[in-house]
Amino acid sequence: MVRLTPPARPTTVADLLTSLGYPAREAHDLPTSALRFPDGAQYRVEIPSVEGPAALQAVFDEADARGVLVHRVSSGSGIMLATDAEIIDMVGACAARRVELSLFVGPRAPWDIGAQARTPTGGGVGCRHEGADQLVYAMEDLVRANELGVRGALVADEGLMLMTRRMKEAGLLASEFVVKASVQMMASNPVSVRLMQDIGADTYNVPPGLPLPRLASIRAATQIPIDMYVESPDTLGGFVRHHEIAEMVRVLAPIYVKFGLRNHPDVYPSGGQHDALNVTLSRERVRRAEIGLAHLHRAAPDLKTSELGAEGLAIPVP
Repeated sequence: MVRLTPPARPTTVADLLTSLGYPAREAHDLPTSALRFPDGAQYRVEIPSVEGPAALQAVFDEADARGVLVHRVSSGSGIMLATDAEIIDMVGACAARRVELSLFVGPRAPWDIGAQARTPTGGGVGCRHEGADQLVYAMEDLVRANELGVRGALVADEGLMLMTRRMKEAGLLASEFVVKASVQMMASNPVSVRLMQDIGADTYNVPPGLPLPRLASIRAATQIPIDMYVESPDTLGGFVRHHEIAEMVRVLAPIYVKFGLRNHPDVYPSGGQHDALNVTLSRERVRRAEIGLAHLHRAAPDLKTSELGAEGLAIPVP
């Protein structure tokens, strides 16, 4: 009788992590990422907090004036607080330019009647959905956006993330619908971010205050594009990391380089009362993108970006 030798069992925590495909320490050597977008590009540009059609038009006008290529725009007020007409307007404008449109799903805990998310120790609740009803409302929000032609949304709840996968399988969402994990999920290590990838995230917005070795360890464990605030609003730390953009692209590709804006008022949830301010803020975000991309081009002019309409962009369907 032949005796089979059982496989060796991991003897340390590090052995267990590496046997499962995770790094066991930070990637201090900052290896160059071999991963790319489907078109071979290493980076794309995102302008966040584009709250409504007027702000969207301001982004496009400013981008044209400054020669900034914008691949994705996202809105924090999102699906729930936009009328059908406003969403249809944004869908048409983005489709015409072959730009991805991503709208945040709602409702969310901070906007609900529960006070936990607004307490000093309740920040961990983030923008998750409390209870079965809120989860259903959020799923219905996604269905509405999908029917209006939107093909991308921000999600900040693990349960909803899993359900987006099931919704695609059931035909409630288009198969090409891009689920963007919001920065407010705050998963910050390789195992946690891989989990988000495994349950349905198509791109993941990492916390903006992580140093490059920690970010590189996350890249080592994941394949989906990383979304990275290279300038973040004060509510996320107010970091301005423009000089690091070239290294971020080299190490974290494929990456959405995301230009938020420090030192501005919190406009969420937004609406007509903030239209003029949102237009001004949107224009300044594009200006910041011009500045940040200039740093990138000086430091590493050979890094490759995508053309508009490139494969994998969640371009809406009018």
